[in-house]
This record gives sequence, C-alpha cells and structure tokens, in this order.
Amino acid sequence: MSTSALPPGPKDLPLVGSVFAFRRDPLTFLREATAAYGDVVTYRFGRTPVFLLKHPDDIKDVLVTRQHDFVKGRGIQWTRIFLGDGLLTSEGAFHTRQRRLSAPAFHRQRIGAYAVAMADYAARARARFRDGETLAFDAEMHALTLAIAGHTLFGEDMADEAAEIGAALTDVLTLFPRFALPWARALQRLPLPSNRRFERARARLDATVYRIIRLRRQSGRDQGDLLSMLMAARDEDDGQRMTDVQLRDEIMTLLIAGHETTANALCWTFHLLSQHPEVERRLHEEIDAVLGDRLPGLDDVPRLQYVERVLAESMRLYPPAWNIGRQSVADYAVRGYTLPAGSLFAVSTWVTQHDERWFPDPFRFDPERWLPDARAARPKFSYFPFGGGARQCIGESFAWMEGALLCATLAQRFRFRSVPGARVVPQALITLRPRHGLALIAEARARVGRLEPAAHEALA
Repeated sequence: MSTSALPPGPKDLPLVGSVFAFRRDPLTFLREATAAYGDVVTYRFGRTPVFLLKHPDDIKDVLVTRQHDFVKGRGIQWTRIFLGDGLLTSEGAFHTRQRRLSAPAFHRQRIGAYAVAMADYAARARARFRDGETLAFDAEMHALTLAIAGHTLFGEDMADEAAEIGAALTDVLTLFPRFALPWARALQRLPLPSNRRFERARARLDATVYRIIRLRRQSGRDQGDLLSMLMAARDEDDGQRMTDVQLRDEIMTLLIAGHETTANALCWTFHLLSQHPEVERRLHEEIDAVLGDRLPGLDDVPRLQYVERVLAESMRLYPPAWNIGRQSVADYAVRGYTLPAGSLFAVSTWVTQHDERWFPDPFRFDPERWLPDARAARPKFSYFPFGGGARQCIGESFAWMEGALLCATLAQRFRFRSVPGARVVPQALITLRPRHGLALIAEARARVGRLEPAAHEALA
C-alpha cells in the first residue's frame, strides 16, 4: 500500500482547491473527474482532500462492510444547524437509540395504513387540474407531498400552510451548497441577508412543529400518525421517551426526507414521461388494466410493476439524494492506497448510477433495466438511491409506496406535456431539484370505465 501518494484527481487552485469548480456544477465536476481519473479520485476543498469512490464494491465497503469506520461527512454535519440531532445527522449510540425508537413507525402494517390517505390526497390534487392548463408542476408536487407528510407525520391538514412552509424549506435548502466551503463556519456568523432568511425559515418551521407537539402533549391522544408512535416509544434500556427537542429533530428530518425527496422524484418522473411517449403509453396501459376507474390501494402496489420500473429508472437518472459524504475514523485502504483516519469520502448516486459499465447508454431513460434478470446481473451498489447499511433510509418502503400510489393516481386521469422551449436541468442542493422549476401542460385522459363508488372515505 502507498501511504504517501494520493489517488489522482483534477488540478487544484491554490488555497481553495476545487471549491469553485464543484460549486459551479457539482454533477458535471464529479462525473468528469471519475471519467478522467477512475474509480477513486482526489479533489480538495481548501486544503482538505476529499476521496470520491465510484465502484459499487467500494461503496458497499464504506456504507455496509466497514460502516463503523465512518461517520457522516462535513456537509451533513453542518445541517445540524437546521435538523438538530435527527436520524440523518446523529451518530453512534444516540443514532442507534433514535433509530430503534423510530423503527416501529415504519413497520409495513403501520405505513400500509397511510395508502388510502396518499391516494386520496393525489385525487384531490388532480381534481384541481384543468385540461390544457400549464402547471407549476414542481410546486404542485411539493404541496401534495407536504399535505401527505402533514397527515402521516402529524395527523394535521397543512394545506393552508403549504406555500409558507414550502418557501421556508426552499430558503433552507438553497444555503446547503455553502456548507461545502472551507470558510462556511465564518460565513454563517456574518449578518448576511441569506443568513437572516435562514434564521427566519428555521423559526417558521420550528413554530409549526413545536405547536403540533405541544397540542399533542395536551390532548394525550394517539392519532395513528408517526408523531403518536414517536411520542409513545420508550427506550427498552432505560424506559425513557423522546424529549420535545428530540421529537422536533426527528420530525424535521422526516419532513425534509419524506416530503422533499418524493416531490422531486415525481417531478423527474413526469418530466421523463413527457419526453418518452412510448414509456408513458405502457404506463397508462398498466394503470388502466390494474385499476380501471378506481383509486389505487395498498394491495395494488405490487401489481403496478411497470410503474415501479419507471420510478426506479427515474431515480437512477435523477437520484433525489445525489451525494453521500462520510469521514473515516480509522485508516482506510482502497485501490492500492492507504488513506488516513479523518479523511473525507464521497460516494455519489449521480456518478455511479450513470456508469456505463452497469448501465449502457447511461443517460437513456429505459425502465426495462429494472426487469428481474437485468437487475440481478448488476452489482448491488450500482444503484443506491436510499443509501445502505445501518444508515439506509428508514422510510424507504414508505417512499416506494407513496411514489407508486401518487404516480398511478395522477397518470390515471392526466398525461403531462413539456412546455415548448422550457429549460429543465438539475440543481444539486441537498436534493436534486429542477433548477428553473418544472412547468408541464396537463392533458385530460378519457375515463377507462364507469365511475365506481369511492372506496376511500377516510378523508371525506
């Protein structure tokens, strides 16, 4: 092993390293770096080297096999300013405890109870669409998934607050690229307009979450939502329940993870469908055959196999969580190099999921990549939109169910067309958003069969 030489990488600028090139276009920077220098690449943020790993075997090693030799990377640690010590940011024994307390809220039986609400909220959303109307589709999807998050997390209808909460989340997320800067700590202390916006946004979101926790404490009722589960959970070792601050941190984390990522996944899915009419046609055929004219339910999810393949391919091309950072706590050997404890590592879904070794013609939208034989022929960590190991997204099953139900419910009544001349490019914040938003034209589809009596009366 070589302990002196570092893996190759792009040429750095004095003092700042690759900070400006990375910030200008992180997605292009990372792909071009691995294309030029291989499966392990060095670039620098200031004087700090970052090691980018591309090969699925190395990604598995970091996220699973040797996961206990790593902690969260610097970017995610900075999000503690907003998220506190939730599942995304906490470490060690505290993370293990919080995950154990949170796990019952994500058991299949519990999340299955939310299927009716998901389809009903999607039906409400599509009822507002008009044939030929140009929709701010990204705003629609964020409002829809926020409403579902409010219902499933809090048992609250957050429709009246959706615009204000959405704007606050956007203010928070747009500051995330700053956390990669070597001088981020100093910038955060300055009286900058962006810092004032951040503080206002955090205060706005905190006010909503703490208000709901306070009212729930006063009522003492189990409303069958995730907050009720978290409030009732007791640590099996000491019998303690979560404090208000711990509840706040977990709810805020779930609000971001469960609302933001699903909204973006749906945006990219319908954008891709608008560009690929043959895929869209097959999607509609399956939805019509499985559902007819009724809303989907939990039992329909495994039957919507083409819908699942479309979603999987969309999240391959546009992974909502596009980069994962880690910091080593022990020396780490990879590809002939020994990298010292304290090193920063990056594994990128965007990079690996566009690797032509595993996905020929990697920028082509092809749901057939997700047929069982094709999936089995690839290394497991050639595709990891929900991470892996002990820190794999706790809400993965929730997300797949929500994505399938919302996609099917919206596509059951409408197809969506691109706006001529509109630019749709990804913007790498914490999640992968459309940089200029996403406008789509709604086109009503003919009803498939007679209207059946509504099976979903929970929200009537």
